Amino acid sequence: MQNNWITDARFCNLEPLNVFHRQLETVTFDHPGELTDQHILFRKKFTIGKFIKCSLNITADDYYKLYINGRFVSQGPAPGYPMRYFYNTLDVTDFLHEGENLIAVHTYYQGVINRVWVSGDLRHGLNLELFADDKSVLISDETFRCQQHTAYTGGVLTGYSTQFLEHYKAGAPEVGFEQVDFDDSAWQFACKRKFVDYTLLQQPTKQLVFDIVKPETLTVEGNRIRADFGAINIGYLCFTAHGKAGSVVEIFCGQELKDDGSVRCYLRASCEYISSMTLSGKKSDVLNEYDYKAFRYAEIVVPEGAEVDLESVAFLRRHYPFDLKAICNTTDEKLLQIWQLCCDSLHYGIQEVSMDCMEREKGYYLGDGSYSMLTCAILTREYTLLEKFFDDFLSTSFINRGLITCGCCSVMQEIAESPMSMFVTLWCYLKLSGNKEFVRARYAQFADILDYYSESYAEADGLLNNLDKWCVVEWPKQFRDNYDVDLTEGQVCRVKHNVINAYYIGAIKAFNRIAAELGLPPYADEKTLSENFIKAFYDPEKKLFRDTVDSRHISSVGNIFAAYFGLCPDEESEDTVVDLISQKRFSGSNLSGTVPMITFLQIKGRHDLAYSLLTDESAWLNTIREGGKRTFEGWSKDGKWNTSLFHLFVSYGALFMTDWNMTELLDFRRK
Repeated sequence: MQNNWITDARFCNLEPLNVFHRQLETVTFDHPGELTDQHILFRKKFTIGKFIKCSLNITADDYYKLYINGRFVSQGPAPGYPMRYFYNTLDVTDFLHEGENLIAVHTYYQGVINRVWVSGDLRHGLNLELFADDKSVLISDETFRCQQHTAYTGGVLTGYSTQFLEHYKAGAPEVGFEQVDFDDSAWQFACKRKFVDYTLLQQPTKQLVFDIVKPETLTVEGNRIRADFGAINIGYLCFTAHGKAGSVVEIFCGQELKDDGSVRCYLRASCEYISSMTLSGKKSDVLNEYDYKAFRYAEIVVPEGAEVDLESVAFLRRHYPFDLKAICNTTDEKLLQIWQLCCDSLHYGIQEVSMDCMEREKGYYLGDGSYSMLTCAILTREYTLLEKFFDDFLSTSFINRGLITCGCCSVMQEIAESPMSMFVTLWCYLKLSGNKEFVRARYAQFADILDYYSESYAEADGLLNNLDKWCVVEWPKQFRDNYDVDLTEGQVCRVKHNVINAYYIGAIKAFNRIAAELGLPPYADEKTLSENFIKAFYDPEKKLFRDTVDSRHISSVGNIFAAYFGLCPDEESEDTVVDLISQKRFSGSNLSGTVPMITFLQIKGRHDLAYSLLTDESAWLNTIREGGKRTFEGWSKDGKWNTSLFHLFVSYGALFMTDWNMTELLDFRRK
């Protein structure tokens, strides 16, 4: 795709800001406040002759919604870095006709440093090219009309500076800009962007799909309309209303109800979902939300003299296409409930990327994605999202060879264990897909991650120490079983401790298995590293591993990873870890440790204990008991101070109920 970037006059001559840095570096950004939360429209009428097929290449920074001849077509792209920025190729044949046509695009530049997009960098623009039967018939240029959309003003940030809450003005002059008969003669012409530094790649993943969800219940109490859509979904509230010009319809969305039946609009996940629509005075105004929210309930407060069409109240749900192909291998009633919970969460949770949570951060996390993307691939037998996941995070090496933990965004975060988790996922991908060429092409990049850790942090015995990154170990902290290391969030970890070294050796073991599959020599000597790990952390009297080289404390989480990665010196030690798991259960396992723990038990043949943990009343069944139809962060509404009630990480529960040989696949520990 060509770099035919157009923008409005305010952005055309701006030089991009460099938002990339190591997490611990102190940086400041001189970003004009008036250029945040910008909705910018483009329109162009054009004529084409007879055609058989038309396709459109399109992208925008940060985002676009595309309309052709008044009809919504699609939106995107998936977030990416300027040197690896995505464009979408769309079949638009059915939207066009011979003669005059209209293309209209609603672009958005958020202008905030957060986990959603690479934004706050002063890069805004639209880039498109239309082909009719492989002949270019339209490109984005200075003949496009351009105008700021003034219907979206006055928004305040919510979440972790995640999104601007929208106060939509239905009477703004730009409303209806996508319609063919809209008059844009007063609009300015677009400007060509001066500084263009994008390397464009065709987005390998599919476009989002949309469906309408009608309320399961809709009640009216006085001037309040309350809708329950049955489950938390991702998308946009829709309705039509009419009333006196300037009247304001208040909108409260949430994931739960208060005791009095009203919507709890201040979410546990630290978001406040309060928005509004100002009526135009016309016969019918349509709420047109741009940014999405994660909610189940909506409460609409109708001003005096106004009316909302109750039949129009709906949820426009968005999600990545999901075709379940895996078979559940159990008829157990409890496990079937967990299976459904996890499958539904992935089905309706994955967007252009797999996010940490859908409301608080909308963050694309390496550690979380290693499990949720693997689970999705196993359930659908479709590997494109997982392949893109690998490439997205490998591409962060331009910031740090040890990678960045939250990808395709302008927040720089580094967690030491996260890149290590990707090696096991890569091994699983190789065995499941059989795509050796994909792995071979990226082998050197994966090797460089391990090289970086070795060169930067390994001591004489090969073990890691004195990291300049945060170590999480397990999250939230009440699941660490008092792991004896100061793991204050964002603080570097200078201690030579157990879990990061178990991860590191496990990554090397997985990589050695990958090398063997590719016909390559082993990456590194895992035997000596394993022996040195035992010397550093193993307590031969207790037959368990200590948390650090200096601590006598023994935790569940400090033994789960060691056992899973095959670091126990003998069978008796493994049996002791099984006993510890039986005693401690989930006191040392939640987000990061649960898959290793249950997999280890399956490998050991302790299916009874694995089943007991899967059906533990404090885990997935607790989410279901609390009314959850999507996976909760920490399995409980009160699991942490900012609990997300739609958190994809623990959808990994479905891994243990699929028709694939998990023991064979994940027991990469032994040659």
